[in-house]
Amino acid sequence: MTDPTPKERLDKWLYHARFFKTRTLAAKVVTGGHVRVNKAKVAKASYGVSVGDVLTFPQAKAIRVVRVEGFAERRGPASEAQVLYSDLSEVKDNVPCAPRYEGNGRPTKRDRRKLDLKRGQELE
Repeated sequence: MTDPTPKERLDKWLYHARFFKTRTLAAKVVTGGHVRVNKAKVAKASYGVSVGDVLTFPQAKAIRVVRVEGFAERRGPASEAQVLYSDLSEVKDNVPCAPRYEGNGRPTKRDRRKLDLKRGQELE
């Protein structure tokens, strides 16, 4: 018996939805075991995803959670790719990871002493 729901290869869908720059890179992430489909780890790039499946995967420094909404015949522009999924991941504020200094680059010795004093007062 054939399955009536249409499916598409996972690596191909990730490439068409413009989450990865190349299909090879998408396949590498999938075969590395970094992608989950409906909370189950997937290790094959040929795994078939269908409409309604929820995918969880790393992209850059964030974890993306998306729901498959459709398929595409080709990798088109970003406006077409955004129709293929709905984003379920949390939006985080861009918080700088390091304090900013008035000058450029590393803090001076004087700035470093001031930072150490502030940290010492905070620990007490």
